[in-house]
Amino acid sequence: MEAAKKLDLAALYRQQEEKLRQLVARLYEDSPFYREKLRAAGIVPEDIRTVADLEKVPMTDKHELRDAYPLGLMAVPEEEVVRIHSSSGTTGKPIIVPYTRNDVEIWAEMMARCLAMAGVTNRDRVQITPGYGLWTAGIGFQAGVEKLGAMAVPTGPGNTEKQLEMMVDLGTTVLIGTSSYALLLAEEVQRRGLRDKIKLRIGIFGSERWGEKMRRRIEEYLGIESFDIYGLTEVYGPGIAIDCPQHKGLHFWTDHLLFEIIDPVTGKQLPSGQQGELVITTLSKEGMPLLRYRTHDITCIKEELCPCGSPFPMIERVLGRTDDMIKVKAVNIYPGQIDDVLKHTPGAGSEYQIILTRENGRDRMLVKVEAEAGENLERVAAECRKQIKARIGITVDVEAVPAGTLPRSEKKTKRVFDLRDL
Repeated sequence: MEAAKKLDLAALYRQQEEKLRQLVARLYEDSPFYREKLRAAGIVPEDIRTVADLEKVPMTDKHELRDAYPLGLMAVPEEEVVRIHSSSGTTGKPIIVPYTRNDVEIWAEMMARCLAMAGVTNRDRVQITPGYGLWTAGIGFQAGVEKLGAMAVPTGPGNTEKQLEMMVDLGTTVLIGTSSYALLLAEEVQRRGLRDKIKLRIGIFGSERWGEKMRRRIEEYLGIESFDIYGLTEVYGPGIAIDCPQHKGLHFWTDHLLFEIIDPVTGKQLPSGQQGELVITTLSKEGMPLLRYRTHDITCIKEELCPCGSPFPMIERVLGRTDDMIKVKAVNIYPGQIDDVLKHTPGAGSEYQIILTRENGRDRMLVKVEAEAGENLERVAAECRKQIKARIGITVDVEAVPAGTLPRSEKKTKRVFDLRDL
């Protein structure tokens, strides 16, 4: 068996360094926010020649983008901005992101690459269920579908009856949405016996962490192959990385994006293959370029190149977020680790909740997990408890509940309920 080809990360960074130097010079010239940030750190553009030099540059965090509301990070004259998008603003002021015409075109190009990598062609009918408006997902996917030449069916979110009607009547072949809504639709297709009436072949799902059990369930009920797509509102939107039919990682677009993996505590750059926090620099973005933006997503740059032959390297599927990490009994846990546990638990479904409480000054963690239909609930709970102890190293309470008991969502599924400080 031929050995997997290895990524030369140093060579990749050398290819990106000319664009990096141009970006830093442009930011120093055109962005008051970054000019002040670099000056405060004692940095002039000539100091940043290589990716290793980036370690000198202070990182940009989400709170700075919120503090700059509404357009404090805009780096072009207003007449060059053709569109804005926004984060949800659920935890305070939203982040407003301005786009130039070139930004919109590059984003559509990256999204079209994602769709093509998943096997979408101009013969497909693509049902787009994410939200439109200020959110990036709906319009971003539509732009990519149209650039590829496929047929966009922009249903938007919700209204499951209409979604299923369009899916059947139009012969939708590609479904796009959150994995949570895909699961809800898949279970409705199964419940109503619609499997023989739909023509789906591909699903592209993102916006939240989802595990292999969930993936298999969606694929089985809809008769599709599914693909994990990644993105952030602050960095264009969805479409900056996707897995290919090999499903060995998510390819990311190195001609437009520079990825670093850092130790989230020390901020030091980590080598390929080592897990840490993803930091993104936008090499081509004009309206609101970002220099060393902390995503708080935990992943790694894969050491091996994909057998699919793509020249674009990969990151691992995101394990979780540094700010989603929960600490129980001195153990750090990411919700994504429970996904991995369920994959190794016979009889367990894909859906779970983590409920944290404090009793008599001691933390208590209860994991509620759905069992597959017909499975013995006590046996599934016992096996899941054993797997959590073996794989995460902590003893917790586990309650198995019948399939379909836990809530489904048309958006993202809330899985962690921390009641310790209430």
